[in-house]
Amino acid sequence: MLDWEKILKFAMEGNPQPDEVVRRTEEEWREQLTAEQFHVTREHGTERPFSSEMCGVFEAGSYECVCCGNPLFDGEEKFESGTGWPSFTEPARVNAISYHQDGSLGMMRIETRCNNCGAHLGHVFPDGPGPGGLRYCMNALALKKRNSREAVATFGGGCYWCTEAVFRQVRGVTSVVSGFSDGAVASPTYEDVCTGRTGHAEVIQLTYDPDLVSYEQLIRIHLGTHDPTTLNRQGGDVGTQYRSIILYRTIEEREVIDRVLAELDGCFDDPIVTEVKPFESFYPAPEKHFNYYQENPQQGYCQAVISPKIAKFRKSFSHLLSDQDGALR
Repeated sequence: MLDWEKILKFAMEGNPQPDEVVRRTEEEWREQLTAEQFHVTREHGTERPFSSEMCGVFEAGSYECVCCGNPLFDGEEKFESGTGWPSFTEPARVNAISYHQDGSLGMMRIETRCNNCGAHLGHVFPDGPGPGGLRYCMNALALKKRNSREAVATFGGGCYWCTEAVFRQVRGVTSVVSGFSDGAVASPTYEDVCTGRTGHAEVIQLTYDPDLVSYEQLIRIHLGTHDPTTLNRQGGDVGTQYRSIILYRTIEEREVIDRVLAELDGCFDDPIVTEVKPFESFYPAPEKHFNYYQENPQQGYCQAVISPKIAKFRKSFSHLLSDQDGALR
């Protein structure tokens, strides 16, 4: 979970790696945005307080960057701050936003920008509610709200190449990103995690439509496509980074996990050792690791380890296969 100390560290020492980098010319931004949106996002402007109806909107959904569509905040983290600008307690992902020192008003503030395209969003302050104590004070003109039933889940079960390849086959899963979670170091590199000293697990973070596949079904797929009884290893992959783990976001998700684990207790030859923890942060892996199986199907590890896992999934969970012939593009 982000707190003020971590925000200051990002602003002073460098920001997390973005999911992607979006670049356009000034002329292209002007063509895409209204004059007011351009002024706020590309010229670091500020809208008048209480000028947007978005301040009073608290329905479920996500808030995206108006420039590039980067998901920035979940509607569940929005609160009434009384400031006249939309306010949130935390971003959708640790690397969704970048942080920059701003002394423009004769005092030091922390400016927030979209980490993908650099759009000015607003500022963050250490006077918010909740465990992190943060208030993300955003310009409504920098955001667009998407009413969506999409949800996010984070699992680890050995090498993320394997886990990602399996969940890309699942109906209702719209994106899968490999990365790292549950560690003690911010923005770890792949090499850092491989040492086993950062505490991170290799995980996948997936976005899915609960109308097409439930959280419980995802849990059952996860536990049914790796060995949840081996501690800190999956086959030949050995180390704490390969541990079996489920990271939940709500009490309801925790209840689902506990129910499924209780049901499966005794179904394996050995006890289940899957860790169950609250989700705190996610750091994407290097881009060359994304969709590794699809890009390298003839590679030895893919043939020997990943292909059998996919075959097992397709046989055991055929009713949950993607309509796209089992392949998320």
